[in-house]
Amino acid sequence: MAKPLLTVWYNTRCPVCDAGISRQKRRLIEAVKAGRIEFRDINAEPTALARYGIGLEDIRRRLHATDAGGKLLVGADVAVAVWLITPGEGWLATLFSNPATLPLTRYAYDRFADLLYAWNRRKGRW
Repeated sequence: MAKPLLTVWYNTRCPVCDAGISRQKRRLIEAVKAGRIEFRDINAEPTALARYGIGLEDIRRRLHATDAGGKLLVGADVAVAVWLITPGEGWLATLFSNPATLPLTRYAYDRFADLLYAWNRRKGRW
């Protein structure tokens, strides 16, 4: 089987993250079955991105992904990459990744991710 176009690493212990990825998996069922995109639980493979200097807590804080060429994507850039290949969601990628909005998209994503990470830690979801 060929290497996936995108491998997304996420935290299944976070109910918000897990629900969001479950939704995307349903929308991308054919791509998942064909092996074009892969969603992986970082809790099952905590050192998976160690070669990039990325640890378990980094991925629990923000989505991370690698493309077929091995390029690392983080945070909002992962969301944009997933939207690009999700049927009916390309417009989201266009809207949130254009040069005028991408800095704001990244800022908003990072602030939301910080809050979600803190909430999960308070709830003991590690």
